[in-house]
Amino acid sequence: MDRLFNILIPVALAGVLVSLGVGLFALFRGGEFGRSYSNKLMRLRVVMQAIAVALLVAAAWWRHKG
Repeated sequence: MDRLFNILIPVALAGVLVSLGVGLFALFRGGEFGRSYSNKLMRLRVVMQAIAVALLVAAAWWRHKG
C-alpha cells in the first residue's frame, strides 16, 4: 500500500499543478477562451486539491496505523 501512495500522491500533486497552470493561463489570456474555461479549470483545481489532500491524509493514517 505504501508503494501505491508513493505513486498516487505525486500524480495527484502534478494534476493540481497542471490544472492551476492552465487555469491561470486561461484567466490571464481572457477572450472567449478565458470566459469559457477559466472558471471550470479553477473548479477542477479545487476538486484535484481535495483528492490530493484526501490521499495525503489516507497515507498518513496508513503509515501511522501500520
